[in-house]
Amino acid sequence: MTRFEGKTALVVGGTLGIGRAAAERLASEGARVVTGGREDDATLPGDVRDEAYARALVERCGGLDVLVYSAGVQRYGTVETTPPETWDEVFAINVRGAYLAARAAVPAMRERGGGAIVIVSSVQATASQTGVAAYAASKGALSTLARTMALDHARDGIRVNSVAPGSVDTPMLRWAADQFRGERSSDDVVADWGRMHPLGRVSAPEEIAAAIAYLASDDASTVTGAELRVDGGLLAALAVELPK
Repeated sequence: MTRFEGKTALVVGGTLGIGRAAAERLASEGARVVTGGREDDATLPGDVRDEAYARALVERCGGLDVLVYSAGVQRYGTVETTPPETWDEVFAINVRGAYLAARAAVPAMRERGGGAIVIVSSVQATASQTGVAAYAASKGALSTLARTMALDHARDGIRVNSVAPGSVDTPMLRWAADQFRGERSSDDVVADWGRMHPLGRVSAPEEIAAAIAYLASDDASTVTGAELRVDGGLLAALAVELPK
């Protein structure tokens, strides 16, 4: 497929996990891809919390058709055990970074006659586990941000959607598995988490990237303000099973 031939895409958080897979998928379909993030192999490395950095990324694109925001951090804790500086860190990277990227991208897309923005949210925006107060709240904010941007910029020809993955085998998930593995291997923990999903496994980053590419493409030309769950059926299931 060449759905993005002649188009330029900016993927913030595009060097790891879902973001990297999204950058590779868009490039494979013909897009010129610029990546941002703190890793050295980003097209332009920097801090997503910095407004000047967001503007520099968009300027590097030289015209922008697609924005994917996939930068994010996970921190554990309740509102009681999460220090204010940790709360602020999560919201600065997960939410402020998305706002700044979109703020810089919208004028550039308007100049091109429109575009598509896809924000990587999470099932945690809808149904949370315990002990992830900051992360879940930030993902709820991202999903809401996507919806309101969709309304604000529809007349500019800019579509805005979010994807809500369940567990995905990324460096972030592996980091989380290490926090709870005890004497087990990280692979065992990830497999256990996968069994909580009706499909019986965690997703691969490439599977989420396919959903991102769909939302960013003209195949989704009338899709805006939507949240696409890519969660292996996780939110379709009740945590109650009938006796065997």
